[in-house]
Amino acid sequence: MEKSGSIDSLGSKQSSSRQPSVDSLSSTSTSRSDRSSHAKAPSALSSDSVSTSAEFSPELRSRTKVDAKLLRDANKLAQEEPQLLPKETVQDTAKDVTYICPFLGAIRGTVTVTNYRLFFKCTDRDPAFVQDLPLGVISRVEKIGGASSRGEVSYGLVCKDIRNLRFAHKQPEDSLKKSIFEVLMKYAFPVSNGMQIFAFEYGQIFPENGWKVYDALSEYKRQGLPNESWRITKVNDQYELCDTYPATLVVPVNIPDEELKRVAAFRAKGRIPVLSWIHPESQATVTRCSQPMVGVNGKRSKEDEKYLQAIMDANAQSHKLFIFDARPSVNAAANKMKGGGYESEDAYQNAELVFLDIHNIHVMRESLRKLKEVVYPNIEESHWLSNLESTHWLEHIKLILAGALRIADKVESGKTSVVVHCSDGWDRTAQLTSLAMLMLDGYYRTIRGFQVLLEKEWLSFGHRFQLRIGHGDKNHTDADRSPIFVQFIDCVWQMTRQFPAAFEFNEYFLVTILDHLYSCLFGTFLCNCEQHRVKDDLPKRTVSLWSYINSQLEDFTNPLYVNYSNHVLFPVVSMRHLELWVGYYIRWNPRMRPQEPLHQRYKELLAKRAELQKRVEELQREVTNRSVSSSSERAGSPTRSVTPVQTFV
Repeated sequence: MEKSGSIDSLGSKQSSSRQPSVDSLSSTSTSRSDRSSHAKAPSALSSDSVSTSAEFSPELRSRTKVDAKLLRDANKLAQEEPQLLPKETVQDTAKDVTYICPFLGAIRGTVTVTNYRLFFKCTDRDPAFVQDLPLGVISRVEKIGGASSRGEVSYGLVCKDIRNLRFAHKQPEDSLKKSIFEVLMKYAFPVSNGMQIFAFEYGQIFPENGWKVYDALSEYKRQGLPNESWRITKVNDQYELCDTYPATLVVPVNIPDEELKRVAAFRAKGRIPVLSWIHPESQATVTRCSQPMVGVNGKRSKEDEKYLQAIMDANAQSHKLFIFDARPSVNAAANKMKGGGYESEDAYQNAELVFLDIHNIHVMRESLRKLKEVVYPNIEESHWLSNLESTHWLEHIKLILAGALRIADKVESGKTSVVVHCSDGWDRTAQLTSLAMLMLDGYYRTIRGFQVLLEKEWLSFGHRFQLRIGHGDKNHTDADRSPIFVQFIDCVWQMTRQFPAAFEFNEYFLVTILDHLYSCLFGTFLCNCEQHRVKDDLPKRTVSLWSYINSQLEDFTNPLYVNYSNHVLFPVVSMRHLELWVGYYIRWNPRMRPQEPLHQRYKELLAKRAELQKRVEELQREVTNRSVSSSSERAGSPTRSVTPVQTFV
């Protein structure tokens, strides 16, 4: 495989001041959530956008102005209420509500609450101001202070996607009537109120069934499995060996199912080492698991030691095995007090243990909270760098990327098999294996391949999305909440910055995934593991996010993409090459919004590329036809010389 260093190392890094590609929610556009939830508002021309140059007759100019006004008025009427999705119903509407915008000041308008979203509309402005918020994004609703002198009560909406919203409105005169924000709380936290998440009601039909994007057997077959060293086992078919693992597992061929059960007894939560990825040439593997249950007395398991030896033996290129423990060594040692711990190099022959110093979910949650304070709503210019540094967010991103890079390097350059784990093997482990696989395998850098990667390493292997995100749950102080998946997507974005032509998807694709991580519109990120999704029958009862994305791939395609499928990417992970993802974390600030959304420019570039490709093919056909005709002429007239024509594309 060819190795690619970052373009930074070649001295051609793009300017870090590149504008974000996400147009933030402001008075000039409908929101991103509006676009990405398949409820696009009808576009309208403003009078400024209609040409009235001198070459048009006065009559035509007059008629054009009238048409523009009609379009604008029609758009106002069309957006008085949100464009409802299938099975979306209006639950309450309140007029004369004030949205206290941190950028534009107080804006009066109408609030509509449905079973899926909050929709605020101010029609006094031109163009109209719209705030469109999926209720799943709301982390908590706070009543701020008492009633004002005008009898208004303020409510704060703290959101999971960095922003906070604040509204003020008069309490209903009828004391028995619920405030619209009490209605909002009912539908924002359906699980806490004994109701269904909206994803179970949403019935949009798409051309493709996104639930069929990932098939475990097909993906393992693509990797060349099973083979003489690895087999596919059905020991977990009913989720009895490990209830948080998928039904289909790949294990060493010489370890019988009965031994797997004894290994499971020695690994936390029964999460035994199983194959994630195998190198097509060297047969070096990436395997994942949870910590061994060694405890303070240093317990050992012969079956577990034999199992790791079998993983090493399956790779004839190396007589060593690297065990990457994602945790800081101090934390790993502290886990012995709880019965956990790490592998002893004395017990595991030919194995080398490496700690990657990535902190736990609580540290990451606090880091994101600090980042939110720094970037929303206002940025303190004079202390920007020191404030950003104090959050440690980019430091955590660096450690995750550095860990994944070490894993990828050992597999690719060292031709050595690796075992990756943290404590339970569903947070930091998922980050590391999926990022390493993204570096090693170009398939995962395509749009469909990335969907397969998420379905496999995150969803099927039991990252606890329900607990980490808290879908529909009002308990915002839950200690299980953490932005682990957001960090992973941030790391992917950092890689796309360093290798702008290596990924088939664009930034809008990554932002859309994160938007629907919270929206509760699709079933993709619901539940904690494969067993729960099967039990709740999600593929039949909900729509997959991939159904939506794959129905409009041109929105998410990177026009600069070049398919170097056999290239391995080794990003530069030093702090000076990492940057804050402005297009996600600061997108709600209108001052950071580009004049034109970059994903729209991408679509134009894609169209231009297709046009040029078509022209190249036409020219090639023309050259071929000329060559054929000149050959036949030469055959008839041997004295005539013909100069050959060659094309290079």
